[in-house]
Amino acid sequence: MTWNLTGSYLESCNCDVVCPCITSGLTAPADQERCEATLAFHVDTGRVERDGTDPVDVSDRTVVLAVDAPRVMADGGWNVALFVDGRADDRQADALVSVFSGAAGGPMAALAPLIGNVLGVERVPISFKDDGRRHTVLVGNSIDIEVEDQVAPQNGDAGPVMTLSGVFHPANSTVNLARALRSSGRAVHGRSWDFAGRNGHSAPFAWSA
Repeated sequence: MTWNLTGSYLESCNCDVVCPCITSGLTAPADQERCEATLAFHVDTGRVERDGTDPVDVSDRTVVLAVDAPRVMADGGWNVALFVDGRADDRQADALVSVFSGAAGGPMAALAPLIGNVLGVERVPISFKDDGRRHTVLVGNSIDIEVEDQVAPQNGDAGPVMTLSGVFHPANSTVNLARALRSSGRAVHGRSWDFAGRNGHSAPFAWSA
């Protein structure tokens, strides 16, 4: 299988700003008893080619992972639920699950050994929007997140966005610092949450394998 994807990423978690997980390569304890995060990837352009089959165009589709992990994420045993854009047909959904589960290699394959339990794979309506420094994802009736990239207050709204570089992260080695304007989940495989005001990130991503 060969594939390439480019797009936009947002993340929200229950840590304070800045999350110790991302600044430590997943080896420092999270700020709470568990690390709970939502990872959303919107594919602007994407093509997945399997041997002997026609390439699958997965452009303008979104995948979201809801993660419940131990306080030290590197310990593994993550519980993960995967949500695939409801507009994806069967071939697109299969291709996206292969990539975002890590089965097809690429950046997500580095996280796959940490996953202890896949709670489910669902195809649901998902909307994703980038609006300047604000990034939003809605997953069915269960997840509603908007994060805002942070700037130094001395520089005003037009100042450069603050970033973290050289990090271990599947989306990008440089991610924007963000804060959740809202971040709620309702009955997501038995979990509900409200992480407004807590840590977030955004970044472009460009993957291939």
